[in-house]
Amino acid sequence: MDMDGVVLEEGEAIDWIVFNRPKAANAFSAAVLERFTALVKDRQTNGAPVLGIRGNGRGFSSGMDLGQYSATSGPTSDVMRLSSYVERWLDLWRHPKPIIVAVHGYCIGVGAQLASFADILVVADDAVISEPTIPIGGGFIAPAWTSHVGSRRAKEFAFLPGNRIDGRTAAEWGWANCAVPASELIACCESLAQRMKLVPPAVLTMKKRSINRAMEAAGFHAALSAVAESDALLHLEPEVSRIRNRLKTEDLKAVVKDYAGESSQEIFRRHQVRAAEQG
Repeated sequence: MDMDGVVLEEGEAIDWIVFNRPKAANAFSAAVLERFTALVKDRQTNGAPVLGIRGNGRGFSSGMDLGQYSATSGPTSDVMRLSSYVERWLDLWRHPKPIIVAVHGYCIGVGAQLASFADILVVADDAVISEPTIPIGGGFIAPAWTSHVGSRRAKEFAFLPGNRIDGRTAAEWGWANCAVPASELIACCESLAQRMKLVPPAVLTMKKRSINRAMEAAGFHAALSAVAESDALLHLEPEVSRIRNRLKTEDLKAVVKDYAGESSQEIFRRHQVRAAEQG
């Protein structure tokens, strides 16, 4: 099936939900999100014992479709809109099947938030996982990372506009299970699914639920409880409004250029090299 930028590819051990808007960098439009949610719910009782999520084209996802982005309908509507994204990702958390997410190429903003809800996350070693370059929100994406990477790395990721890490670093931090060559990414995920298929589905479900309960007891859900409100509040900040107004009148690339620059990891390496050279 191919509908609204999402493809379902059925298999014996794993069914893949595939973001399929390569010309739009797999940005999440309203239609994509609706179709994605419908497929996730359908696979609760249908199909293979494992559910996978990946993207077609050059990358996993560029995040929200800015062509449909709006934070001008009022704070309550904005909170409800943002909360709906988190609820979609929690459908993965609550899903009875193991969820494997495969990330290649770019994985930006809300795309990186979605991936944080995977049960197993495998990334291409040259993938680039990043914050949005333009700082028009805040406190929405990184809290979903904190349980995986700790508060300091979540803050490191969030505080620099457009900050990014590669797949190897994502695995070193603990955000991903493993980084593999891009050419082996899908085959690796399917090998994992083949092994999982040997476990009775009811056993997989209860293993997942018990581990999730441990995560929830450690505060995973609590960390998500205010992310929509935090982001909606920032959308009303005068400086953020000024940036959003620029987006209405200026070329997107020109605005991005003002905020693009070194990642935190590049800054660290540059100073490490400088110290070594000064010796």
